[in-house]
Order: sequence, then structure tokens, then C-alpha cells
Amino acid sequence: MLDTEAFDAALQESPDSTLALLADMARATDEKLRAAARRLAGRIMLDAARSGPPRERGIGRLRTVPADRGGDLDLDASLPVVAEARAAGRAPAMDELTSRAWARPGLAVCLLVDASGSMGGTRLAAAALAAAACAWRAPGEHAVLSFAKEVTVLRGLDSTRAPAAVVDDVLGLRGHGVTGLAGALRAAGEQLARSRAGRRVVVLLSDCRATDDQDPVPAGARLPELLVLAPAEDTEQAADLARRTGGRWAPISGAADAASALTELLAR
Repeated sequence: MLDTEAFDAALQESPDSTLALLADMARATDEKLRAAARRLAGRIMLDAARSGPPRERGIGRLRTVPADRGGDLDLDASLPVVAEARAAGRAPAMDELTSRAWARPGLAVCLLVDASGSMGGTRLAAAALAAAACAWRAPGEHAVLSFAKEVTVLRGLDSTRAPAAVVDDVLGLRGHGVTGLAGALRAAGEQLARSRAGRRVVVLLSDCRATDDQDPVPAGARLPELLVLAPAEDTEQAADLARRTGGRWAPISGAADAASALTELLAR
């Protein structure tokens, strides 16, 4: 049985262990318990991720600009200028007219989840919370990839998959295989290359211990911006990768730290 009221109380008292427990229950062998845990996880992770500055809505927004900068002519806003120019016997200049144009989104994020090691409750919960935080910060353009030897796209940058469905996929990850960090960083760069956003960020959730024969530094250095969230007990390689690629990193001591650590890194 899953008592949601008791769970909410436990979450307030001990968020790290409770989130880890929820991630473990989402993989329970009991079908009914597993389904209930996954429904609850979608709500809990999305609610917990809503911290820090409010997100931008949609993939862009309409703004008013002078007509010489492009966009579609706003007839209502331009009529007074046209009337005034006509009374003066001249044609209105383009920069006097008004048009409406789509502004590009401010932020695009690609989350990389290292699934090469054991994916227990704490790691799964941190990854799910990070995925929810990315969806909150960049709802229009965010991608979520998992990687071990190969890269798996859980949500492409231009996908319309709901955040709760992506969180559910993250909770279903199984750890295995080689840590192909260089290939994962390249895949994240390819996702962000399709973005129109003014700021494009790769968020890497990993201890950054590559176990294949490829150096991840060149791929990381080519990214527009790299942020690393590393387990607090194992940060040496993460700090080194961030230093050598011009990125930034932060430790996470528990699952509940993932959203706040991301907020801190994005603000630096």
C-alpha cells in the first residue's frame, strides 16, 4: 500500500531518503505498488523542481519591433504613423512602422543522465528531479538523454512529450556498461545545435569517470555551456572536466539537492 498523506509528511521531514524510497518503489515488482509510485513520482518531482525564478513559457513570444527589423506589419499600431505621413505628403519610413515578431526563447537545456553505473533510489531520484527541473526552466526547448556505452534519447529538444512521462522514463532506467562520456557530450551538442535560444546549456549528471578510450574534453569544450552535477562523495573528475572545458560544477549530497544545485549553477 502507498499512503500519499504519510508520504507527503515523510517528504517534509526527510526529503532525500523519501525521494530515494519513491524511486525504489517505482521499480517494485508489485504491479499495483509500482503504478501508484510512478503516478506519485510524476507529481512529487515536478512540484519539487519548481524552485527559483519562474520559467519562460512556450518556445518564444511575440514582441513589438520597428518594421525595418522584420516580422509581420501591425496595421493597427501603424495606422497613426501612416495617417500622419500621408497628411505631410510623404511615405512613412520602415522604422516608423510597427511589426510583430517572435522573440527567440531565452534558454535551451539538454540534460545528460549517466546510467552506466548502479541506478539505485538516490541516483534515480536525483536524475528524475533534474529532468523535472530542466522542464520547468526551459519548457519549450529541453532534451533529456541517458547514456552508458550508447546514448538514448528520452526526450528530443523539439519533442512534445509531457514532463511527467519523461520523469517516468528516467525512473525506469537500468544501470549498465561502459561510461561513454565523450559520445554523450557530442550527442548533447547535436541536440542544442537545433535550438534558437539565446543561451544553450548542457547539464551533465555524472561523476565524469569515462571508462572508454575517448577523451571527453574536446567534446565538452565545444559545447556552448556545460554544467556538471556530481555526487558529493566523488567530485574529483567532475571538477577536472569542468576546469578543462570551461564549464562549472556543483556537488549534490542527496536527491533533493538536484534542483537547487541546478538553479545555483544557472545563476552564476
